[in-house]
Amino acid sequence: MRRAELYIKAYPDKKLLEHKAVDVSNYLQKVGRSDNILDWQFRQVVDAIRNLFQLVTVEWEKEFDWKYWMDSSQSLSESHRTIARSSSDKSNTDASFNNIQQDNHAVREKYADIRTALITEIRRRDYSISTEQIYDMWFVRFIAYHDLLDPKKMGAVEVINFLEYLVMKRNVAVSTQNQALNALVFVYENILHMPLGDMGEFVRAKRPKRMPTVLTRNEVEKLLHHLKGIHGVMGSLLYGTGMRLMDCLRLRILDVDFDYSQIIVREGKGKKDRVVPLPKCLDEPLRQQIDKVKILHDEDLAEGYGEVYLPHALSRKYKNAARELRWQYVFPSGKLSLDPRSNVIRRHHLHETSLQKAIKNAASKAKLLKRVTSHTLRHSFATHLLEDGYALIFAPAKSAYTTSM
Repeated sequence: MRRAELYIKAYPDKKLLEHKAVDVSNYLQKVGRSDNILDWQFRQVVDAIRNLFQLVTVEWEKEFDWKYWMDSSQSLSESHRTIARSSSDKSNTDASFNNIQQDNHAVREKYADIRTALITEIRRRDYSISTEQIYDMWFVRFIAYHDLLDPKKMGAVEVINFLEYLVMKRNVAVSTQNQALNALVFVYENILHMPLGDMGEFVRAKRPKRMPTVLTRNEVEKLLHHLKGIHGVMGSLLYGTGMRLMDCLRLRILDVDFDYSQIIVREGKGKKDRVVPLPKCLDEPLRQQIDKVKILHDEDLAEGYGEVYLPHALSRKYKNAARELRWQYVFPSGKLSLDPRSNVIRRHHLHETSLQKAIKNAASKAKLLKRVTSHTLRHSFATHLLEDGYALIFAPAKSAYTTSM
């Protein structure tokens, strides 16, 4: 009730039946700029306003993208996959330890120095945040499995015992066992300086042969029909370009080239840049989305915000770039967030779970019996091009993406 009353007071001269979707969006943007509101409070605001207009029964309420605003309440964590990872001192790495779900308190306390060295080395090599999390997690599990025994007193035999336990007792997939192996080899070789050498034969998980899920053109059409608002644009972009989930979320305005009908994907998988095609049918939806971002960015600047995360050392090299429109994310969050490492309030991109949940819900509404994820759209994109007789050539960023008959 209190949240709904605050919304009504924000528009004293306007009857509720006269309100439009833009009024709600403007209000939520204003509330989302407050650095005092917590995630659960922001979700409460969104839910209260939604209930209010369901009672009033206005036409636009069912089409309004309430889910987008709910998903915008996600705060950035230390382990967020996009925030800066350039710092490698102990104070920063210690803070990130608390965000690993499988962490063991006793291991963290006893071997904090080794874990600090591990994360520092990973960041020095500029590995992805996912690699950092996974390697740290497997080191913790390995030590916990051996009852906190000093890793310097263990070697290949103990590592093999742990890897076989994962297969025999935990029944893990081959990729999971390989992750654990790679992590422990890295720790022993680069942190403890005790290479494991030839480990010989040991029980390995069997790799099943599975075919990727591919939707028919009709199924894709049904799925995209049930993706509304910003999620609809993102889903269409995944299918129309073949981008991965994080490629789409991290997309910035300067990387969309309407004249050449292409998009430059920066630092995709393997830290490689590449070019993907931009279908003409997505020109107008993307232009409209960028126009919305411009309005939002101008409002942020007027409020004293407007900064976005820049990778590597670009923020030091180009002092004002973080506030420029071209560097803004194409799919920004509806709420400002505090970067836990720099303590700077920024507008980040939407959280990855936002689109994942939207696609899952859309597949359910479309009554698709196949297991549908964001990556399914990428597989469908490639399959449908091949069905049309095109050979796919993903060229490096310096040249254009091409297809040949």
